[in-house]
Amino acid sequence: MNSLDSNRPKLKTSAMIASIAAEGQRTRSAPFGNALVELASQRADIVGMSADLAKYTDLHLFAQAYPERFFQMGMAEQLLMGAAGGMAKEGFVPFVTTYAVFAARRAYDFIHQVIAEENLNVKIACALPGLTTGYGPSHQATEDLAIFRGVPGLTIVDPCDAIDIEGAVPAIAAHRGPVYMRLLRGRVPVVLDEYDYRFELGRAKMLRDGRDVLVISSGILTMRALEVADALRADSIDVAVLHCPTIKPLDEATIIEAARRSGRLVVVAENHSTVGGLGEAVACALLRAGVAPAYRQIALPDAFLDAGALPTLHDRYGISTERMAASIRSWL
Repeated sequence: MNSLDSNRPKLKTSAMIASIAAEGQRTRSAPFGNALVELASQRADIVGMSADLAKYTDLHLFAQAYPERFFQMGMAEQLLMGAAGGMAKEGFVPFVTTYAVFAARRAYDFIHQVIAEENLNVKIACALPGLTTGYGPSHQATEDLAIFRGVPGLTIVDPCDAIDIEGAVPAIAAHRGPVYMRLLRGRVPVVLDEYDYRFELGRAKMLRDGRDVLVISSGILTMRALEVADALRADSIDVAVLHCPTIKPLDEATIIEAARRSGRLVVVAENHSTVGGLGEAVACALLRAGVAPAYRQIALPDAFLDAGALPTLHDRYGISTERMAASIRSWL
């Protein structure tokens, strides 16, 4: 490096734990950690467990509030899932956190055999779902829904924002059986409070209606879909947004009823690969019901994605607000 280069300011990157909030967007800090602390104040059976990632999954707040109910298992995700199953057998309700790639790829067999097969009451909350980190394929869980949808009896939740997470925590704790929840951590956007919304496990909710396009979405792409609806209003394109925070069991009745309405393009939008996620689940549900609207999908490609800054990657792979709006315009 020459002297000229050494005088330049160093560029900072937040590719690993990058915020999905736009500049100036309303956020809440650590909604998962705070909701779990509140829940634990009412329920002595709640315990927290992590594999050396409490700080990066907001579980450190629980560890600080209830150190005697927190278990740090070290960098051993398979041990983490096995121990969580044992805790559930003793009557506790473990909330287990790690990164989604580690749960889906590294600990899958333990989740399948130790937890799901015995229908144990373990709640697995995993950060960095889909394309919410710029650290490349080793940390981008773009196939986690496809992997876990095939596990019998496993409930799958993909929340949109802080409101969704705060509602999901007590709901999945009250549900009897294993749950996998995609987790947004840190400063999480607040979006759904503007839509008279309340999380209900297993239920899809129509956030806004529209005559031209129906977007069926989950996770952060519900937030994007709402932004797209506002953007397309300027082109006199009326967009409805149906939010599906529960991927399994899917609220097929609500989806089919919404898709039956004639004259609307149906678009499924998800922060996941085109393979095996919400898009394919919705398509199968519509086909079984004999409902055949014009259908398109906004999702990540069936590929190993690049590393880089999240805004750049979201634009490159078609899940930014601008790219989503452009895609819908081209389909009408």
